[in-house]
Amino acid sequence: MAGKVKWVSDIEKSVLVNNFEKRGWIQVPESEDWNFYWMSVQTIRNAFSVDNGYRLSDDQIVNHFPNHYELTRKDMMIKNIKRYRRELEKEGSPQAEKDENGKYVYLDFVPVTFMLPADYNLFVEEFRKNPSSTWIMKPCGKAQGKGIFLINKLSQIKKWSRDSRTSTFLAASSGKEAYVISLYIDNPLLIGGKKFDLRLYVLVTTYRPLKCYMYKLGFCRFCTVKYTPSTSELDNMFVHLTNVAIQKHGDDYNHIHGGKWTVSNLRLYLESTRGKEVTNKLFDEMHWIIVQSLKAVASVMNNDKHCFECYGYDIIIDDKLKPWLIEVNASPSLTSSTANDRILKYNLINDTLNIVTPNGEIPDCRWNRSPQKDSFGNYELLYDEEVAQSENADRDLRNRSGQSVGSKGGRMNNSGRPMPATWK
Repeated sequence: MAGKVKWVSDIEKSVLVNNFEKRGWIQVPESEDWNFYWMSVQTIRNAFSVDNGYRLSDDQIVNHFPNHYELTRKDMMIKNIKRYRRELEKEGSPQAEKDENGKYVYLDFVPVTFMLPADYNLFVEEFRKNPSSTWIMKPCGKAQGKGIFLINKLSQIKKWSRDSRTSTFLAASSGKEAYVISLYIDNPLLIGGKKFDLRLYVLVTTYRPLKCYMYKLGFCRFCTVKYTPSTSELDNMFVHLTNVAIQKHGDDYNHIHGGKWTVSNLRLYLESTRGKEVTNKLFDEMHWIIVQSLKAVASVMNNDKHCFECYGYDIIIDDKLKPWLIEVNASPSLTSSTANDRILKYNLINDTLNIVTPNGEIPDCRWNRSPQKDSFGNYELLYDEEVAQSENADRDLRNRSGQSVGSKGGRMNNSGRPMPATWK
């Protein structure tokens, strides 16, 4: 296709600009015709607003879905996952199986969570069942660890309520800030005595049918201070929160490696200390969690053909090697804290652009969203709903005709949970 891609961005980050310039793309002001707009989440809200939004043409794409917050706001993500579980249960899906304690066997991947103010009474009821538990409170619309604190007594919530003048827990719409409160994972897997979480990047090009890619070069973010579940350290965020925005202010922060470790290093470490089989199972479960969380919002997401999105998934692994989804970020940080970080994020943007703008050409929203495999770079296809559906139809046909089904037929184990590696 003739012509150069014209780009706009309200996020002036070198990892973006360098990638655009490398392709020979031309920067233009927002008021001119553009083909590619890398927007902040604030701008996307205006871009798709009914009153002053754009009417996008087939040669324009943007990097967020209009209502991405269905997944990326802490309260909305929980609400949608809870709804998704109920729907699967109603359908009698084996994926919604529960154990004798009433816990989901396969869909128990987010910590017990309540919205405040709405679920305050439900939270109190749950808290009283296990009064020695620790809970973590987070404002729904903030990032980088802002406004987060831990509690282990009901009186602390009442004090917070008084201090923030929300004693009646007024809803967010009234100008008061809504919070989520989740059971704190107080038995995290530790390495070198320190808590860490995983940042994994996931690219979604369409929600209906769902098509998503996993970036192989994710990383672990470590706390600078050794972990202790001691209640005397509940206020020490250097022990509990892995956010770089917080840890970089710690006395023990290392500016060379930034408290980060590659996912491949984590995998090697776990294979050598826990064995290959359990490590493979853990990674397969993390992939399963990501796909299920995307399926949970697929029906409510505005699947605009002009949109793609690269999400930052935050996952914590507990000491039983069970992964927990903590949150999903719509604008994962493109700021580089180390030299390796800069290289990783440059490659992340490069590989993302290779998938969403094949050959660096002017985008065409009518394309079939099936890029050539050699353009994936460090991405790998995580889930393709169209392929999964055709494989299921093929399997049903073979079953009816009495033929056996090979591993590529998308086999399910008798629990309804796909067999490792075949459900992708």
